[in-house]
Amino acid sequence: MTLRKRWFAWAYHTLISNRGTPDFSDALTRDVRAPLLRRAEGDVLEIGAGDGANLALYPASVRVTLLEPNRYLLGYMAGGAARAGCAMTGAVRGQGERLPFGAGSFDTVVTTHVLCSVRDQRAALAEIRRVLRPGGQFLFLEHVAAPPRSATAASLPVKRAQPFAPLASVWWNCASSTRHTRPLSGHTSAASRGCEAKERACTALPVCAPAPQQYNLGSVVSDKGRDHEPARVPAVWI
Repeated sequence: MTLRKRWFAWAYHTLISNRGTPDFSDALTRDVRAPLLRRAEGDVLEIGAGDGANLALYPASVRVTLLEPNRYLLGYMAGGAARAGCAMTGAVRGQGERLPFGAGSFDTVVTTHVLCSVRDQRAALAEIRRVLRPGGQFLFLEHVAAPPRSATAASLPVKRAQPFAPLASVWWNCASSTRHTRPLSGHTSAASRGCEAKERACTALPVCAPAPQQYNLGSVVSDKGRDHEPARVPAVWI
């Protein structure tokens, strides 16, 4: 397990994340991820922050706390912090299903490509709602299983789509528990009852993904009405 986590951290930072530097020649980064993160406000919690590459995409006015379960990826965050145009208040090791923060600690919670890998999506989404302040927002960009009759799934020949189920377990072991075959919409809908929710899907098919998939992005705004105190963040710094 330790060797796998160390290998994944190196591979993610070196081969996938461009050493923590956003690639604006990539349409998903330029046209989707960057505009989404520019909507962040106030005290921000990013769950599954990887090597901190998103820090360069936040507005200068926010204060960002990063949460990452892989301790080896935490070691790569110094580069992202150096390129950040915003204030970075801390980097914390933890799981999305058990956030080490008090209720109502953040104005914005962000996940990008995270909910495919948490063990319990419902628990993680419940925790996100718990730590959001009234009127706070949850911004998400997730790669998930495309619905069976969607344009994304239909774009694959049947013979090409059939082998993906057995490959999912191999991908799970290689890509730090990532499950591209997971659905998402039902869980975000359940977690956002009583809140203002906006979600849309944009089709995409990365050649390395072992399933027909799409990207879901959107926001959920929590219930309004209560005053709040500043976030109290565990002091785990880099």
